[in-house]
Formats: sequence, structure tokens, C-alpha cells
Amino acid sequence: MAARHGDEDGPGSGSGPASHLTSPAPPASESASATASPSGSPSASPSGPEGSVSGGSASEGSGTGVGSGTGTGITLDDIRGAQKSLSGVSRLTALEGSRYLSGLVGAPVHFKCENLQRTGSFKLRGGYVRIAGLSPEERAAGVVAASAGNHAQGVALAATLLGVRSTVFMPEGAPLPKIAATREYGAEVRLYGQIVDETMRAAKEYAERTGAVFIHPFDHPDIIAGQGTVGLEILEQCPEVRTVVVGIGGGGLAAGIAVAVKALRPDVRVVGVQAEGAAAYPPSLAAGRPVTIDAPVTMADGIKVGRPGDVPFQIIENLVDEVRTVTEDELSSALLLCLERAKLVVEPAGASPVAALLSAPESFEGPVVAVLSGGNVDPLLMQRILRHGMAAAGRYLSLRLRLTDRPGALATLLGVLSTVDANVLDVSHVRTNPRLGLSEAEVELHLETKGPDHCEDVREALRGAGYTVMA
Repeated sequence: MAARHGDEDGPGSGSGPASHLTSPAPPASESASATASPSGSPSASPSGPEGSVSGGSASEGSGTGVGSGTGTGITLDDIRGAQKSLSGVSRLTALEGSRYLSGLVGAPVHFKCENLQRTGSFKLRGGYVRIAGLSPEERAAGVVAASAGNHAQGVALAATLLGVRSTVFMPEGAPLPKIAATREYGAEVRLYGQIVDETMRAAKEYAERTGAVFIHPFDHPDIIAGQGTVGLEILEQCPEVRTVVVGIGGGGLAAGIAVAVKALRPDVRVVGVQAEGAAAYPPSLAAGRPVTIDAPVTMADGIKVGRPGDVPFQIIENLVDEVRTVTEDELSSALLLCLERAKLVVEPAGASPVAALLSAPESFEGPVVAVLSGGNVDPLLMQRILRHGMAAAGRYLSLRLRLTDRPGALATLLGVLSTVDANVLDVSHVRTNPRLGLSEAEVELHLETKGPDHCEDVREALRGAGYTVMA
């Protein structure tokens, strides 16, 4: 089943170690109401399919949470208030060093392990703050959310802890372990649609029909303030940090971290990372407004979002220093590194900051904190990703070659491979094919190797033994 760290309290339990960190008081010269906009002026109230935002509340429920009276601006005080709300609810996740990445970057690199958060991701933080800010009338109406996994589990547990009824819409193809976990945390799960966009529409229609409050995964000030508590923890756990690297989907986590970090340490660089096939922020930043990309495609479903949120977009536009993209191969390699080197189960979206560090380590000033945002990955997907990652790292080799079809020929071939220490994973031996001569056979091999140099050693050994290597 999917990795679900921190479940030992049991779904719906309010027990467990308190995660609240008492942040140091800001210097006297520091404004306690530093907002998301460097100019200090309120941002224009955005509107969009998620509902308009004004005075810190969205049309899907007025609430009494953070950001009230400040337009779309979210302040340091808002995030500190969220941190107090989360005391005893979320966990203070570990900050783990990575010797391997530190060597590549030439400076200390640390992982902020939100994959070890309750429910397996940072989503509990924002979900709890959002629901805690609802009025008694709104709580009585219940909440509804749409998600393929992490947000679903975060909302389900947050609602249960607060005694609020929750309904979560999930795509029909959502992994069974994630569906089961969401139910165990106390939500009623309804399966609808093939993609999250369809599921989101169904959840909003349910909200309109029943009066339940729609809990958006990223486009609300309370959500962003809750996610921003990760930034406060980073600054206290690593006060010397120079760069924070965080994955971006809709933008809630990156926006929250940016507000917290820039308010206390404006010199710290905040870098966002998106999957190349689902990168809505680069064109949106170029256009100066959120734009929609068609059919985003990536294995990193946690950041597979076709349109930035209106509220986080304004913050990211003003406070995030750079947004980079990473390829699927880089994501696979990053996930493999987390598993092998750090012994951490991380989902592809959570590994995106690591992918960025691997792709251009010399471009990051250290100390660096990479936020591992989640660890909820389906075992079958993990298996495919690991194979992909090993292939990208040159540790799988597939090739075809021809040999004379006589007794012992295959054994002789395998003997050559043993001399170069190549591990044979699979062999396909074809004797009947129109392209083969009467006395020929074709062999397709799948090998496990030690890296690109070893792959070339294997090819050279086969050529040296007289074989024609075709791929």
C-alpha cells in the first residue's frame, strides 16, 4: 500500500507529539504585517473558477481565518497564528542532511521531510487551518474537497479532528490505498470522473447543492497560511539557510513558504520547481496572470495542476525568485536517490526539488533546504518509477544481438556477460523470424548494470567476443 508515514496515532486521533515551534520574535524594525506584496499595497481581488477572493475569504465559505481584511495579502502574523492553531496537530518534521547532494552543490543540503508528516504530506497543515477558521454554521454544514490523494487525506483527518463532517470526491482511477486511507481518516469518499478537473467540478456542484464548504487545495489564504508554517520551521531549524527549493503545483505551499521566509529573511532565495510536462507557472508569470495549459502530463501527480491559483500566483509572482522545470527522467533519478541514499520514501512531486538540485547543482547557493512535500506513492507506480530512474541513471541496459543457432550458444553468451559482472534480468530468445537466416537466432537481453561506464564495458565485451550488438 502507499506509504503513509505518521499514521501510528490512528485515523482521527488528536494525539501525537506537538509540532508547534515558537518562532523568534522579529526585530523591532521588522513589520509584523509584512505582506505578500513587496510594495505593501493590497493586491486586486482575483476571480476565477475557484471563486472570488476578497478580504481573505473565498466565495465557497466566508470563514473567520487568516488574511481577513487584507485583500489577498497574507502576513507573517497570519502564518504565526496558523502555527499556533496547528500546535499538537501537525508534526515538526525532521531536517535531514544529504552528504551526496552537499558534495554536488559544494555546500550543506538538507531535506525538510514533510513526507513524514501526518497523512504523509504537508496538506494537513492548510486543511486544518482552513476548517478551523470556519464559523459554527459553516462547520455544521460540513466540508467537501476534491483530490487524487494528499489533499483528500489532509482534509479528511483535519475535519475529523475538528468534529466536522467531510465528503471527498476522488477520481475513479485513484489508487486504492489512497482511497482507503481517506476513508480511514473519516471522510465519505465519492468516486467521480477520470481526471481531477472533473472531480473538482463534481465537488463544487455538491457544495452548491448541499451548502457544504468547498475546501480548495491551494487557492485560499487560510490554506496558504497553514502551508507557510513549513517556512517558519525551516528558518528555525536551519537559521543559516541561503536557498529554499520547493515544488509547485497550484502554488499554495510555495506561496506560504515565500511569505514566511521573505518576511523574516528577505536575503534567502526561494526557488520553485515544476514538472516540465505540467509547468503552468512559467507561461503564467510571462503573461502576468494565471493561464491554463492543456492536458498536463507528468508522473508527479501532486504537482500536476493545469492552472495556478489566483491567490498563490500573486504571491509567487512577487516573492519567489525563480521557477524551474525538471524532466521525467530527472524526477525518476531524484526519487531513486531519496530512496537509496536518504532511505526516504518520497513521491515524485516531493522529489522535484531534489531533481532540480541534481540537474544544476552548481547554481544553488548553500546551505540549501529542499522541501520533500509528500511520500504518498502507490507501490505499483513506485515500481515503474524506480525502473525508469535506474534506466535514466544508466543502470539498466537493453540490447539485441544475433548469434549462431546451435546448442550451447546461449550459455556461451551468458558466460561473456558474467565475465563483466552484468546481472541478467530477462532473456528473450527468438529463432523464427523472417529477418533471421536459417542458422541464426536473435536474443534480446535486459541487464542490470552499475552505470553508464559499465554499460559501455558490456557492449565492448560482447563485440570483442564476436557478437553484433544491434541496440
